[in-house]
Amino acid sequence: MKPLRWLAGGLVWILAGLLGLVGGLLSITVILLPLGIPVLMLARRLFSLSARLVMPRSARHPAQETGKAVKRRHKHVHKAVKAGKKDLRHGSAKAMKKARTSMPIEAVAPKSRQGLLERVGIRGR
Repeated sequence: MKPLRWLAGGLVWILAGLLGLVGGLLSITVILLPLGIPVLMLARRLFSLSARLVMPRSARHPAQETGKAVKRRHKHVHKAVKAGKKDLRHGSAKAMKKARTSMPIEAVAPKSRQGLLERVGIRGR
């Protein structure tokens, strides 16, 4: 597909060049100036068409390509966040168990509640 686009772009570019020469010759003569100006405008449009045929899609439509790239990236980020939340859920329960067993009660409960906690049996002497 790319060689065909390049071939078509080259042919359109040559046609635009020839039309530009004809338009320039027509514009030199004052009588044919009304014909030369539209031919030059057509040549300019054909030059831009040939450039668009040769360029890759990402250069021709950068906003659309950026939107597609963002959607693809969003999908990957969404999966990563979803997996991270799952790991965090499971990891936080393990971390809380570990913290409860290793942390002294004085660090968590205020002094007024420590006696109550000892009576309930959370911390025995």
